[in-house]
Amino acid sequence: MQVSIETTSGLERRLTVNLPAEVVDKEVDKRLQQAAKTVRINGFRKGKVPMKVVRQRFGAGVRQEVLGEVMSRSFYDAVQKEQVKPAGQPSIEAKNVTPGENLEYVATFEVYPEVALTDLAEIAVERPTAEVTDSDVDNMIDVLRKQQSGWKETKRKAQKGDRVTIDFVGRKDGEEFEGGKAEGQQLVLGSGSMIPGFEDGILGMKPGEEKEVEVTFPEDYQAENLKGADAVFTIKVTASEKPELPELNDEFFAGYGVAEGGEEKFREEVRGNMERELKNAALNKVKTQVMDQLFEKHEVEIPAALVAGEVQTLRGQMVQQFGGQIKPEDAAKMLPDTMFEDQAKRRVVLGLVVGEIVKENKLSVDADRVKAKVEELASTYQQPEEVVEYYFNNRELLAGVESVVLEDQVVDFVLDKAKVSEVESSYDDVIKPQKQA
Repeated sequence: MQVSIETTSGLERRLTVNLPAEVVDKEVDKRLQQAAKTVRINGFRKGKVPMKVVRQRFGAGVRQEVLGEVMSRSFYDAVQKEQVKPAGQPSIEAKNVTPGENLEYVATFEVYPEVALTDLAEIAVERPTAEVTDSDVDNMIDVLRKQQSGWKETKRKAQKGDRVTIDFVGRKDGEEFEGGKAEGQQLVLGSGSMIPGFEDGILGMKPGEEKEVEVTFPEDYQAENLKGADAVFTIKVTASEKPELPELNDEFFAGYGVAEGGEEKFREEVRGNMERELKNAALNKVKTQVMDQLFEKHEVEIPAALVAGEVQTLRGQMVQQFGGQIKPEDAAKMLPDTMFEDQAKRRVVLGLVVGEIVKENKLSVDADRVKAKVEELASTYQQPEEVVEYYFNNRELLAGVESVVLEDQVVDFVLDKAKVSEVESSYDDVIKPQKQA
């Protein structure tokens, strides 16, 4: 096998491979001889079909199949010989496939870039520290009660948080407009589901009352004829309900898996869940800062093939989130590449940088941390032992956990080198989602 390689531009390489004719011809003959033993052709007994006939009937197809396999196999032999690492699949163009002559093809592909790691001591991270207080637990229990709240009819003035049933008619310049009328619509005041000013106008109204409320439609309203327009809604409240929180009793506790121990045990469970949530949120905030700075501090030439692969992955994840509402054949049109390119580039850069940190510092996956992570994931299920066993018997699932653990180990390694300062925070501040840079 003769191989030559040249750099075309940046990360792109062009590999020319020349293989002796017999590499292909021998394999074609071998397969045709095997086929001759089993092939059925009218006029001939099984196994007695002349090779000339077999070659005429199947030779072209078998040769095409062999050519594809030989080019694919020899490509990977060639890149190993040249000590290059392809990023993505190559584009292979056959130059000479004439039977009896040497096979020649050209493979064009990108290679992984060189990654020069920055001084990790330049990275500065703020580690939030917080505790779950009794007040935090009280607030969380209030949230849980509100999630389970019912509604009780009331005749008092409507307040924020009440659910009202209304009839309304909207008019612009004295004329009713399309979509501005409804009867028997339920609305939770303060939900922000109506245009600004609409819900505020209902506050203080009692069942049976009717009033006119003046509003201005937002400039970005979906209906072109209503953008920025002034309008008047005639609103009648036909019913009003206030939220009714469930009592803290055994029935309520049982709904959250606490069968015994009453309120004390329930509060203990709530606190435990909040402490786990707090711990994970703090770790994620630190990890996000590390990853943001690794991304910002490294100039890396990005292989287009890797970006394209990440775009496909991100698009597939979004399609799954839509629950099958988007057909696979329509995904690229409805969710174009531009939606995902920035995130895809970030993921590629971080993947290359993290990979280089692992390689340069000879980091390897900590088996104990993998086991602990699997047990943590399994702890939310009713039969955690079965979940743990399932993970360790599923190589693909376990590989995903190992990848997360190795990334966490990289974060720990970076933190050992970085400037880390602790910042006192509250529970709410720590669990609040952090914007990605």
